Amino acid sequence: MRVGEQVLYKLARRFGEGTLADLLLAPGLPGVEAAGAPPRLLVRVDEFPHYLAWDEPDRFGAREYERFHEIMAGAGAHYLVAVPARVSRSPLSPTGVDSRALTDEEVALLRRLAREGVGMALHGRDHRTRHASSRERSELCGLDRAQTRALLERALAELAQHEIHPEVFVPPFNRFDARQLDWLAERFRVVCGGPESIGTMGLQRTPQWRGQAVYMPSYAPYYGRAGELLRALPRAIERARGGWIPVVLHWGWEADAGWGELERLAELMAAHTVPWRDFLAAVAQARPTPAVATASGMGVQR
Repeated sequence: MRVGEQVLYKLARRFGEGTLADLLLAPGLPGVEAAGAPPRLLVRVDEFPHYLAWDEPDRFGAREYERFHEIMAGAGAHYLVAVPARVSRSPLSPTGVDSRALTDEEVALLRRLAREGVGMALHGRDHRTRHASSRERSELCGLDRAQTRALLERALAELAQHEIHPEVFVPPFNRFDARQLDWLAERFRVVCGGPESIGTMGLQRTPQWRGQAVYMPSYAPYYGRAGELLRALPRAIERARGGWIPVVLHWGWEADAGWGELERLAELMAAHTVPWRDFLAAVAQARPTPAVATASGMGVQR
């Protein structure tokens, strides 16, 4: 079924102009918002430090990211950034072993972002894939419960040294095993996903309760380049009443495109973006009781 859903998603993205993504937007998250409320954008940015910051520091370094933040902050657009605990050399090589701690420059910028209200998510430990195939890249897939917990604990401990305590998890490469969702939910209020998550989690309404955590995948055209979002968001803002729209940007893509479309997108989004701390506070207050969470299980939530 998941393979079929991956094919459906690719066909819908090619021919459907976001129709499938619109159908997957949840009308609301029980307990978190009132029906009929204006739509709210939860913007996620992947990632800082960039996973290629060691390999290509001039292209993906802190100074380039500052330009992205200045555009978003200047427009008043709230967002959350996915933060890996370490930066790898050649992160697409599963046989690589080199990684480094965050630099003083990177830590200083993250502290500035936190002061200015940017949310922080854990983005794995070092963003190194365990699988060579581009269709299977993941830092988590294949790890058992003890290994998954150990990876998360090491990553969280390293970020804690920089006074970063994430309540949101963004899986590197958007992939984790379905069985790992329960383990991730033990430590995070929100677990994110993306198009690559379809292969393990299937197509899902978003956001949705999964046990006592929120699962929040994002799909194209709300996961993509600023130009795609500029075409899609006006329709979504008009139609998606009473819900949250998960939006995902990659700042490296926008840097390569010259920032112009991002500047227009930030102005469009600003009035509709919500600080992630507000969403997390609402999630904490509305978490299902353990009995309800157990009853919901791991079945597909449509």
